Amino acid sequence: MAEHEHEHEEITPQSEDFSRWYVDVVRRSDMADYTSIKGCMVIKPYCYALWENVQHLLDRRIKKTGHKNAYFPLFIPESLLKQEAKHVEGFAPEVAWVTHGGQNELEERLAVRPTSEAIICSLYSKWVKSYRDLPLLINQWANVVRWEKVTRLFLRTTEFLWQEGHTVHRTDIEAQEETLKMLEVYKSFAEEDLAIPVIAGEKTARERFAGALQTFAVEALMADGRALQAGTSHNLGQNFSKGFNIKFLDEDQIEKYAWQTSWGVSTRLIGAIIMVHGRETGLFFPPRVAPIQVIAVPILFDKTRSMVLEKLATIVSDLEETIRIESDTRDTYTPGWKFNEWEMKGVPVRLELGPRDIQAEQAVLVRLDTREKIIVPFSQLKSEIPRILTEIQHSLLERARQFVSEHTHRITDYKEFQEVIEQERGFLIAPWCGNPDCEERIKEETRATIRVIPFEDIGHGDCLICGQKKASNVYFARAY
Repeated sequence: MAEHEHEHEEITPQSEDFSRWYVDVVRRSDMADYTSIKGCMVIKPYCYALWENVQHLLDRRIKKTGHKNAYFPLFIPESLLKQEAKHVEGFAPEVAWVTHGGQNELEERLAVRPTSEAIICSLYSKWVKSYRDLPLLINQWANVVRWEKVTRLFLRTTEFLWQEGHTVHRTDIEAQEETLKMLEVYKSFAEEDLAIPVIAGEKTARERFAGALQTFAVEALMADGRALQAGTSHNLGQNFSKGFNIKFLDEDQIEKYAWQTSWGVSTRLIGAIIMVHGRETGLFFPPRVAPIQVIAVPILFDKTRSMVLEKLATIVSDLEETIRIESDTRDTYTPGWKFNEWEMKGVPVRLELGPRDIQAEQAVLVRLDTREKIIVPFSQLKSEIPRILTEIQHSLLERARQFVSEHTHRITDYKEFQEVIEQERGFLIAPWCGNPDCEERIKEETRATIRVIPFEDIGHGDCLICGQKKASNVYFARAY
């Protein structure tokens, strides 16, 4: 695709058609493109830089909790996948199979990794022999393939990138502590680094990961009022250790099955960043993960051109060790065109420099979240820009929190529930008795699902469907 193929395409306003806006803004900003393979996309350099920043910050948090990275095979023998019955049943419709190696038919089909529990557990059964081998704390960054029927850029693709943690523990208590610890890592990462507020809690049995004892999740609310699962953490109990014979000799000399967890987030976080922080006609990236934090644009005139470009190069060179800054010195576009282009691409701060600024020994900074112009002396740029970026990061989180607050509704009546989910969407806090039949009826009739059962008590009421008294309030939403 030519570099500026989309440069004159209009972006559908968010308020007019959110889905169309999403596709327009992803393609117009050069984030991704479709391929000839259904459901597979190209993550282009500008977006991959965003993913690398996301990966770097999360990887640091994962390692800080004692985990180490490894890499496991892409292919999983069919016999391994079948060793945990609920697991294979849950993933069967989405598995891609390799049946031939070159011209030869394989003796056993190989699944292309939909998730790695099976292949990793087969190896853990060799590595874990004694309580001294525990806990085993491993994470991998990898790609996975799930043969999706309906796909959407970043949110649901046939192949996607993710991290998946897989741990082995001595006791059920340790496994549960690990599961909740990693959920908290995802929560703090989403809020502190991505500026996305999330609701944490447990999934219902119907929404549980295939083969898990318990599944916990963090859920975010997108600007169109739909929820997005932003990370999951699973307590696998002993289901996989029994299926794959992961045993250890404990201190009391008794052989026992291990307790396990798995947890992961994927490139759908990029979709979350776009849909939470995007503006009417463009992207907006939180400074902590933005591919470019500051775009420097020179104001050029023939007589002062070389002077301005020289000074700008000096400023960029001085700043690039501490911030992600680039300069746009292309001759083929006017400053105004560049302003619009980089604002549409979500860069948090613009630095403008013209001949008058050089005379005054100052630069103009523009906060692109508020469009506020700030005049900063050259000598203060190194301290002032990080301060502004931090302010923007905080204001984005507060803005997103305000949106969630305004779009969270407490509902006690099913008719009201149906009206609100249709007209306003958002998170609906409503009572549910715990019966999966009531959960299923709500899903069938409203397309709303229980996103999480929250950890804290958020009140009780009569179940929306069966009327059972003192049913616990849970979070419902329509979701991606």
